[in-house]
Amino acid sequence: MSVVTRFAPSPTGMLHIGGARTALFNYLFARRNGGRFLLRIEDTDRERSTQAATDAILDAMAWLGLTPDEAPVMQSAQAGRHADVAHEMIARGTAFKCYVTPEELQARRELGEEKRQASKQDGISDTERHALLAEASSLLAPFRSPYRDGGTPPTPDAPFTVRLRAPESGSRTVDDGVQGQVTIDASEIDDLVMLRADGTPTYMLAVVVDDHDMGVTHVIRGDDHLRNTFRQVPIYEAMGWDVPRFSHVPMIHGNDGAKLSKRHGALSTTVYRDMGYLPEGLKAYLLRLGWSHGDQEIFTDEEAIRVFDVSGINKAPARLDLDKLATVNAHFIRLADNDRLFDLLYPFLTTDGAIGDEEARRIRTALPHMKDRGSTLIELANAFDFLRAKRPLELNKNARKALSDEGKSRLKGLQDELHRMSQWSDASISETIKSYCAATGLSMGQIGPPLRAALTGGLPAPDLAPVMEWLGREETLARIDDQLAG
Repeated sequence: MSVVTRFAPSPTGMLHIGGARTALFNYLFARRNGGRFLLRIEDTDRERSTQAATDAILDAMAWLGLTPDEAPVMQSAQAGRHADVAHEMIARGTAFKCYVTPEELQARRELGEEKRQASKQDGISDTERHALLAEASSLLAPFRSPYRDGGTPPTPDAPFTVRLRAPESGSRTVDDGVQGQVTIDASEIDDLVMLRADGTPTYMLAVVVDDHDMGVTHVIRGDDHLRNTFRQVPIYEAMGWDVPRFSHVPMIHGNDGAKLSKRHGALSTTVYRDMGYLPEGLKAYLLRLGWSHGDQEIFTDEEAIRVFDVSGINKAPARLDLDKLATVNAHFIRLADNDRLFDLLYPFLTTDGAIGDEEARRIRTALPHMKDRGSTLIELANAFDFLRAKRPLELNKNARKALSDEGKSRLKGLQDELHRMSQWSDASISETIKSYCAATGLSMGQIGPPLRAALTGGLPAPDLAPVMEWLGREETLARIDDQLAG
């Protein structure tokens, strides 16, 4: 059997990290098994689905590199096919026309709730209480339509829905790839609506028909859909279709164990891009968020494809840890190709305007040596502030202190030596500074602070010799001249 997985987001909002993780699991499972990974946009919620959300989902998927093997399927385009299946089920006797109106169903639920509340009142006998609870339970139980076995429409042209003839007795078991065997009583499955009175399909029907038509063999989705599976399997059975293998993944919680919210980091996937995370960093972190393979903590795409399987998914909810995400992302920043990393970094360097060619040259030169200076692209961009500072540099308090009269005097002697240098490189600069210290009896602790202050204004920076090489002879000497000139 050729493996086919799918990711099926609803375009009623952005792609959040929980959805991104589900997409990743489907993608890796398909790749591991030499199968196909498909994408379906479930846009049947006509009131809430938007093109903007669809575009944002596709953008996020492309950024993550989770490219489907075929063009995305728009669920709304298959509505005619969904309706045809519903009517075929009527012909098979596995579905029926139901003339119960939504208003009647709502009244039924309200009456059931009233009886449940009445059972809590004081002053009633146990017999009355039990009778009220039994009535409430019957009214609030999964709906069984009075039209299941026929019945006369209220009027010849009365509107109707098409409902599944749900199983009534026995137990129903799903052998889930993550949750194991899950069993419920068949009485918990209602006669669910598959076609509304206006002829449009519901989610429950559409998802089954689409998964069948797309050849989906494995459904990997959030465990909030586990109960839906028991309602969807009877549709497969009613049509005589193969039932896919289901795996329901636990939700992601905040680091405090509470349901994930924006305060925990439940943000759109593209917001993480805007925060300076690399796609490979976010994917590697999401992979380990509820899945494990031995003791390995960080996986490249290639490594993940080789070993991923749903058996490694934990049953318990995972906890989002942004500190851990930063650590993983920093790892991938250090691994990144220099040219690609500069291109990714560029938007964060130009938030206050474009950078000049000389600035870009300095940053490109320094980048291979500065990769460990940030866990996000924003942090890394900020680490280059000392190279981008405009003359005359604005000095912080410590820099002003380092450039006291005594500090300037020491710096003046070094300036003369730097002017005489014939070759401008890290090694030759370092040798010049050492020679100057030896000739004057100064230590690096005495010459280093005023030199660093003049070159960086007190901004964080690595060793001075490479800083001076990256700045170049002209900029280095000009920054020193500015400070010595007062």
